[in-house]
Amino acid sequence: MNDFPKYRYPEPFKVENRQWPDRVITKPPVWASVDLRDGNQALPEPMNPAQKLEYFDMLVRIGFKEIEVAFPSASADDFNFVRTLIEENRIPDDVRISVLTQARKHLIDKTVESLRGVKHAIVHCYVATSDLHGRFVFGNGHDEVKQMAIEGTRMVKEAIKREGLEGKISYEFSPEEFTDSDLDFVIDVCCAVKEEWGASTPDTFILNLPATVERRPPNQYADMIELFCRKYPYLAETGVSLHAHNDQGCAVAATELALLAGATRVEGTIFGHGERTGNLDISVLALNMESRGVSTGLSFGNMPEIVRIVERNSGLEVHPRHPYAGDLVFTAFSGSHQDAIRKGLDKRSGTSEFFHQGWKIPYLHIDPADVGRQYEKLIRINSQSGKGGVVYVLEKEFGIYPPKTMHPEIGRVVQDYVDKTGGEINSQILRDIFTENFENVSGRYVMENYKRTSNLDDNSQVTFDWVVDGVRHELSGEGNGPLSAVVHALKKSNLMPFFKLEDFSERTLGKDADAHAIAFIGLRCNEDPNDGRLIYGAGEHSNIDRAAIAALVSAMNRAAALGAFKG
Repeated sequence: MNDFPKYRYPEPFKVENRQWPDRVITKPPVWASVDLRDGNQALPEPMNPAQKLEYFDMLVRIGFKEIEVAFPSASADDFNFVRTLIEENRIPDDVRISVLTQARKHLIDKTVESLRGVKHAIVHCYVATSDLHGRFVFGNGHDEVKQMAIEGTRMVKEAIKREGLEGKISYEFSPEEFTDSDLDFVIDVCCAVKEEWGASTPDTFILNLPATVERRPPNQYADMIELFCRKYPYLAETGVSLHAHNDQGCAVAATELALLAGATRVEGTIFGHGERTGNLDISVLALNMESRGVSTGLSFGNMPEIVRIVERNSGLEVHPRHPYAGDLVFTAFSGSHQDAIRKGLDKRSGTSEFFHQGWKIPYLHIDPADVGRQYEKLIRINSQSGKGGVVYVLEKEFGIYPPKTMHPEIGRVVQDYVDKTGGEINSQILRDIFTENFENVSGRYVMENYKRTSNLDDNSQVTFDWVVDGVRHELSGEGNGPLSAVVHALKKSNLMPFFKLEDFSERTLGKDADAHAIAFIGLRCNEDPNDGRLIYGAGEHSNIDRAAIAALVSAMNRAAALGAFKG
């Protein structure tokens, strides 16, 4: 046994005049999808050719211009998939496919053979440069590892020439486990590889510097990239690429910081599929940039469809809390969150003017519509929901706009229901709860045989039967409108305890021939001026006056049932 600690903090890098913390990302990197290779090899059931074709087409629609599609020397399926893409002309002219190989001659030859007839592509070769791999997995020292990288590059060049693909194939080299390697040694290897490859541009020669296993914090990945870019002498002729795995859950952060440090290209997968905890999630990184005003060239405007395609072909479900893509990420359960969202959406023009940006809404850092989601599903109701969220659903899904002073009463009724039943309720159940408890409520009082007898000079006269506990009374009244006339008739009848109509509002529901009215009435049922409680009722009817009268009857029946009448 030794006395070494089981884990150690990775040794930091000394970076004089570190630049990356003060930089801002203003343009997107080159995006390279590795879903069909790195992502696919880590699936419980790798995709079949038909699934890979559907996935490839999806990646093209999203906007990827570089797509790593296969490890052609690993299996006949991978080799044949590359041939299918080329022979069936499935690759758009502005898209480059990439294929991966180890630095062995027979594997390289098979890989380049798969590209016969391609218009343009990338051959991606990798050699492990860490001491952990070089010394303890493969038994090689630094000299042997460097020579393997040089010879692998030479063999790729020879195979490209032999297949007549010169000028059509770019080269990507990965020092595997870059972040666990000696940095000076990696730079030495990369210089040797570049010199073997020859003259190039950042588009035709790419160095991919991967966090193959995430062992360092994100800031150290950025430090390594900044130091690499400073010390590597061929930066103007080289694309610097990132490939972060997510073992410590920091792949997005590590990649963002490493882009600040000088990288120009990013590899990853949609939703982060890949070995162990997965690769960088490109959808998250790209949409993070979009939310900060950087146009990425990738389109996730139909995220629900992308989720369906990925789930269907990968066999892996997208977590409901997955950033941007999950079913619940634009949903607020907390009452305070719901209320803030509702108010923010109602005051969007004001926040836009104040903050000088089009979208600034509480708890929603992007517009759900940007990823194909709808406002109607933003708020769902459970035991943690408040009146703001409940009312928001009634407003946005059903056009029911109750007065503000009615909101607490609606919230209490819904809360009581959820407390008794548990779990979540959907919008239709919420509508049913509102109808049952507030609209056209039956009870102790019943109005029958209502008639409006005159409407002259703004004076309305009405007659109706008022049934109290089954006993019928014929009443009449007059006022400056039908509602006022009904109230007058009830007050002079002495059949009712004290009530005062203190709040009335109405609104049209629906459109055109299907339109009808909904009214809200708040009654004060106690003569005590210090009792500010109002009892609300609602009424629906095709006639706006009858809707108001129905709301009055509903409020009275609710007041009686709640024991609110005191006089």
